Amino acid sequence: MDVALHLSNRAMSTPAAIRLPEELRAVLEAVRRAGRPRLVGGCVRDWLLGLEAKDFDVEVPGVTFEELHRVLAPFGATDVVGRSFGVIKLRLGGAEYDFSLPRRESKTGAGHRGFAVAPDPALSDTEAAARRDFTVNAIALDPFAGTLIDPHGGERDLRARVLRHTGPAFAEDPLRVLRAMQLAARFDFTLAPGTAALCRSIAGAFAELPVERVWGEWDKWATKSAKPSRGLAVLEESGWLKHFPELAALRGTQQEPEWHPEGDVFTHTQHCCDALVRLDAWQRSDPARRRVLLLAVLAHDFGKPSTTHRGEKRGMMRIVSPGHEAAGGPLTDAFLRRLGAPHDLADWVRPLVLHHLVHHHGPKAEFGASQVRRLARKLAPATVDELCEVMIADSFGRPPLKSFETIALIERLRARSRELALQHAAPRPLMQGRHLLALGLTPGPQFKPLLDEAFEAQLDGVFADETGGLKWLRKKLPTAPPA
Repeated sequence: MDVALHLSNRAMSTPAAIRLPEELRAVLEAVRRAGRPRLVGGCVRDWLLGLEAKDFDVEVPGVTFEELHRVLAPFGATDVVGRSFGVIKLRLGGAEYDFSLPRRESKTGAGHRGFAVAPDPALSDTEAAARRDFTVNAIALDPFAGTLIDPHGGERDLRARVLRHTGPAFAEDPLRVLRAMQLAARFDFTLAPGTAALCRSIAGAFAELPVERVWGEWDKWATKSAKPSRGLAVLEESGWLKHFPELAALRGTQQEPEWHPEGDVFTHTQHCCDALVRLDAWQRSDPARRRVLLLAVLAHDFGKPSTTHRGEKRGMMRIVSPGHEAAGGPLTDAFLRRLGAPHDLADWVRPLVLHHLVHHHGPKAEFGASQVRRLARKLAPATVDELCEVMIADSFGRPPLKSFETIALIERLRARSRELALQHAAPRPLMQGRHLLALGLTPGPQFKPLLDEAFEAQLDGVFADETGGLKWLRKKLPTAPPA
């Protein structure tokens, strides 16, 4: 739903409009006999954006920690590990809700964790909201009166789709810049000029951030984006793009206008990322698959800055980037390490970068069975189906240019992989050491080259099942016992 349309519909101001879970409603009824519960943060923002409200957080001024815990305890298991922050986690069935006291924060040291936190039940709504990062996250909702508490103009900024810092304390937590990146990508927000300037002023604090927190924000970008290009724009506007040199190098790397009318490689990458998240296949994917696909599209041209030059192609001098797929492999690894990504993620993303132009190599009319088998093997653990999504996004990332011939070519590759049952998995060797033992061979160094040769024959289509593989082995081993 359009943000402005939803925000202008004041029928939403009734409590039922936010669709509170019934079990939470009962808890809130009990809590308001002790304090003043307010729904805060993302659930209010998402509700105002016309999205399903999730992750309900409740702030309760006017009550002590002990009083709040006493009220919550009868409803379910409580976790008070956040006691020093004034936070109690309440588990109701399969859901978990955060109940917290308003709190003051003061900067005590460098980095994301250098804060002293002091719960203060007497804080006003305005004072409590001031510690939040952006105005759109500083809106509270009284769940009983159905009224918004919005001292910093967050509703106005939601209408304009603007991310604006709540106050000067924003600069004390550099992680908020990366939070701006993923929020902009998730909700198609732009960064307010003053907030961008503040982000530039703290660009040097990036080194203070724990790498796991950096990854946490990038992971949200990679799995929840609605318009990922907006997040990349925030990095550029904030001066934080320099902290990701593989990405920064794309800006200003030119491309041949005939093939890339959209501009330089950074602009192309933005269009590709946006094209990917519009695909039904990405939207239907689980977070793990989304993560792999979007990061592969982000990295697919990392090799262009080091390989781009003017050279002769098709009888004309053009801007070309020969070998940029191979050059992008090590850069992809370096980038993912810089983000703090899980170690095995590169094993999925790298092969999609290395082979994202495979549809432009070799004969265009047909994809041979052996070619597709070998491609699936090279891509593993990623898949041919995932490669096709990356290639489609690459093709769509060249507006206003559209190549229906390229899309048809990619779909032929996908269809061929399905015919061979290889769209979701690589072929596995049919012949194993146990087969050699059964044929009377003694274990030794000869096993590996023989099994490798058998697998090559399998990929070439010489045999397609265990019976055929054994037959092939007997021909290779004249002394083998008969079937």
